Amino acid sequence: MRQGPLDTAPNYTTAALVMGAVNLIWVFLVIWATLGFVAVLVTGYALDRLITWRARRRAG
Repeated sequence: MRQGPLDTAPNYTTAALVMGAVNLIWVFLVIWATLGFVAVLVTGYALDRLITWRARRRAG
């Protein structure tokens, strides 16, 4: 077992954001292929409203 002080943890924020964007893009592409572009617009708007609501709830 390792003794002594531990190194700092690596910062995976950029990797997490990039993978989140990749996942969002492929989900939007699947929705577009199955339901059409309007469904993608509605889904994007709903996600925007959800994120805004959660941010306001957390801030206040």
